[in-house]
Amino acid sequence: MVVDTVTDVASSAADVVDVASLRGTHVLDDLSIAPDKIKWIKKNVEFERNYDDQPPLIPHKTDGMTINLKKNKCLSCHSDENYKEEDSPKMSSTHFFTRDETRLPEMSPRRYFCLQCHVPQAKLDPLVDSNFVNLDE
Repeated sequence: MVVDTVTDVASSAADVVDVASLRGTHVLDDLSIAPDKIKWIKKNVEFERNYDDQPPLIPHKTDGMTINLKKNKCLSCHSDENYKEEDSPKMSSTHFFTRDETRLPEMSPRRYFCLQCHVPQAKLDPLVDSNFVNLDE
């Protein structure tokens, strides 16, 4: 098939209406179906790590938690000042070092945006089966 114009490309794309994914087949024109209510892992559960130096997973939802240049909601529970009162894990000391291993009095700017490393973990069934075996075990 030779495409001559942008209109031909658009009409060709319109001919493809179903998309198959791990979640099933969906018509692209339909509205998204809201997911079932997510069950979060209980607070203060230690997750098994899948590889060395994997950042800890977050056992709660993060929707609505502000993390920007002026405010980091994570620090209201996980900072040195608040973790005991909030009964939350304390932020690791690694968050206070620069790339050249200089200790800082405040959190390192490269560690400030928590969700670039830490991700929420809900109690969900896997989308695909896995036979992964950790070779260290």
